[in-house]
Amino acid sequence: MGVLTGKTALVTGASRGIGRGVAERLGRDGARVAVHYGRSEAAAKETVAAIEAAGGSAFAIGVELGVPGDAEALWEEFDRHADGLDILVNNAGIGTTRPITEISEEEYDKVFAVNVKAPFFILRDGMGRLRDGGRVINISSGLARTAVMPDNMAYAMTKAALDVLSRDLSKVLGARGITVNSVAPGIIDTDNTAELLHGSADGWERAAAFSALGGVGTPAEVADVVAFLASDGGRWVTGSWVDATGGSLT
Repeated sequence: MGVLTGKTALVTGASRGIGRGVAERLGRDGARVAVHYGRSEAAAKETVAAIEAAGGSAFAIGVELGVPGDAEALWEEFDRHADGLDILVNNAGIGTTRPITEISEEEYDKVFAVNVKAPFFILRDGMGRLRDGGRVINISSGLARTAVMPDNMAYAMTKAALDVLSRDLSKVLGARGITVNSVAPGIIDTDNTAELLHGSADGWERAAAFSALGGVGTPAEVADVVAFLASDGGRWVTGSWVDATGGSLT
């Protein structure tokens, strides 16, 4: 029996990358997983199929985030499949790599709408669905704690805001035994980092050099950290910022 058997989890942005890795891991641990996607239904169905092929249970819900009414629409979809929630992983996010002198107000507003506003209101509207003893895990970034990539400034600001949300919400939900934490990956090998890692002959080596472990992380490695926080073993960790950068901040 898996350590999360009988639990229901929702992972936003779970059709690919870190979100898919987290969804698959929680599914292997026994949770029934709501696989949220914003655009690619086919990719979300692939994640669901992978979870089911490994003996787990999952369902897909499609809602665009960063638009008015997104949280309400997400929970409406979720409620069609489940009557409560034990684990919420706010993973969905978009990036922007542009100097402060070039970023537009529209681009700035969009990245904050998806990365900060959406999880804030997903949590606001979801707290009544979250069972006592539950888990909230927000996917942050090592860039919230370092200035090595200043062209990612707006993105890093959104992740710092998410860290404040984790810290403060832990006080709000603590009386119910619900933990709230941020997990901060470093450079992870996903579609979003393909240009950085593979766009030049030495891209991978330069990225690996950031890590004290001398490598580039995988979605599965971040998922392992999330799985610990989601398990009973993580019950005494809350309001924390968990460094999952492979030592990139040392």
